[in-house]
Amino acid sequence: MSDDTPSPDQAPGAPHPRETRQLFGQAAAEQAFLSAYTSERLHHGWLLTGPRGVGKATLAWRIARFLLATPPAEEDGLFGAPPPPETLAIAPDHPVTHRIQAGAEPGLAAITRSVNDQGRLRGEIVVDDIRKLGKFFGLSSADGGRRVVIVDSADEMNVSAANALLKMLEEPPARTTLLLVSHQPSRLLPTIRSRCRTLRLSPLGAEDMQTALAQTGAELPGRAEHLAALAAGSVGDAVRLINLGGLEIYAELIGILGTLPRMDRQRALALAEAAAQRGAAERFELLLTLIDVALSRLALTGATGAPLMPEAAPNEAETLSRLSASPLQARRWAEVAATITARARHGQAVNLDPAALVLDTVFKIQETAGQSR
Repeated sequence: MSDDTPSPDQAPGAPHPRETRQLFGQAAAEQAFLSAYTSERLHHGWLLTGPRGVGKATLAWRIARFLLATPPAEEDGLFGAPPPPETLAIAPDHPVTHRIQAGAEPGLAAITRSVNDQGRLRGEIVVDDIRKLGKFFGLSSADGGRRVVIVDSADEMNVSAANALLKMLEEPPARTTLLLVSHQPSRLLPTIRSRCRTLRLSPLGAEDMQTALAQTGAELPGRAEHLAALAAGSVGDAVRLINLGGLEIYAELIGILGTLPRMDRQRALALAEAAAQRGAAERFELLLTLIDVALSRLALTGATGAPLMPEAAPNEAETLSRLSASPLQARRWAEVAATITARARHGQAVNLDPAALVLDTVFKIQETAGQSR
């Protein structure tokens, strides 16, 4: 990978999780880990779950710094035992912090998707990536210190890699903690899940989202409430939306929906052509995601009898309320959402022209709007 390419465990446009100094909105998860540590019931395997982009990887690196920088509690001495730690925070000038930042901490191993012999990033974590841990455990066992392994994300392990990691969870090396970041824990082997203690992280509230975004250095948009609604509490998704113009894409999508049932075909064609431009693969993928979001919000509007608030685009509430004014219409939008998602993913798999795929999707939406009148 080139130096400009984010690593697999880094959101494009955001700092790497090891560089993120503060974690916002996840005090409950931090406290749960601290309680286990201070009660001397520290499990050897931890599964960090929750929606993508809410801070799971940041918490994993935060835990790693804490474990490697915090000496084991000693028996009461002349002045008594030191008070238990009340935070996972480690000072920026601590030697462990410096070594982790430099990628030179001998007690830490980070497992992500690796590069193949052709220099391309693999689509999954392979068994050789996990087997490297054998050498890591052998090299670091002599000092008797604590060791930490971060796997990000564990969902990306293939079957052989998952089975190799399972053996380590079944017979963990002494003083070793394995931190598994998982966006979809249902994809993991049940035996892996059963051997880990779970820390569930929640979507961030609006205030925590704003503070966390400021930490990433992202340029915050003028309509922050639109971003909060679209990102659904995920800082990673918010950064992606900002960098790829997601707010503008969604606003145009809502504008097109506002012309239904007599759709403005010129605007739809322009949206499709923009998705087909050279080098626009990420924007095309984002457009498909935002179409899913719009259809889901349509269905929820009809099901609940009220538009979702805050709005995710100008005039969204009025448009969604008009197109989905009853539970029956909500059901139709939910059904078409499932159909469109399946067709879109199939079209991607067979390399269908992006512009044709977007137009097919928009015409299916127009057809549904006509049936709902």
